[in-house]
Amino acid sequence: MSKIPSRLPWAASIAGFLLMGVAALPCEAAAQDPASFIQQLGSQAIQVAGPSVPPAQRLLMLRQLLDQDFDLPDAAKFVLGPRIRELSPEQRQEFMALFRDSVAAAYGTRLAQYSGEPFAVTGTHQLGGETVVTSQVQRGGKPVELDWHVTDQGGHFLVTDVTVDGVSQRASERTEFAGIIQRNGGRTDALLAALRQQLQSQTGSGS
Repeated sequence: MSKIPSRLPWAASIAGFLLMGVAALPCEAAAQDPASFIQQLGSQAIQVAGPSVPPAQRLLMLRQLLDQDFDLPDAAKFVLGPRIRELSPEQRQEFMALFRDSVAAAYGTRLAQYSGEPFAVTGTHQLGGETVVTSQVQRGGKPVELDWHVTDQGGHFLVTDVTVDGVSQRASERTEFAGIIQRNGGRTDALLAALRQQLQSQTGSGS
């Protein structure tokens, strides 16, 4: 069975939140614009991924951040492309849950290396109907560029994509998933099995 490697995340830094409060506070509750939304989201994500947070709690908190602040349904449709039509309604529902948990688990591992490092929004610009919020976080004393694509859905900000040092996360996921399907005889359901296997190896369980 093909395994899915850890991937570079959508996220970043700040401290000062109580851990349970981090997951419970929607970013847009206080954010008045995309830049402040991303400042809060990046700060929360790195705080949640800190080494002092138990792995199970970290995964739960990252799931909550993804559910409330990322457009996961749109991302899931994008990464599968037309192949999503090959899945039954039940398989699509399972893929959405596996995709969310896979992203949360991968981010938890990768975000830990940014824990405690300064995160800062550096600017914004418009791209079509979205706002791109540029930011930096330090890793090993070197700046990493993170560009967050944010959409305003009736006053509710959602992240649609993140580019890390110029590499689109959604595009990387799409290429990776297509490769797994191709290596398994073109069977889209093989991706579900690969995601289950990845989660078992990362969390020690199938949930």
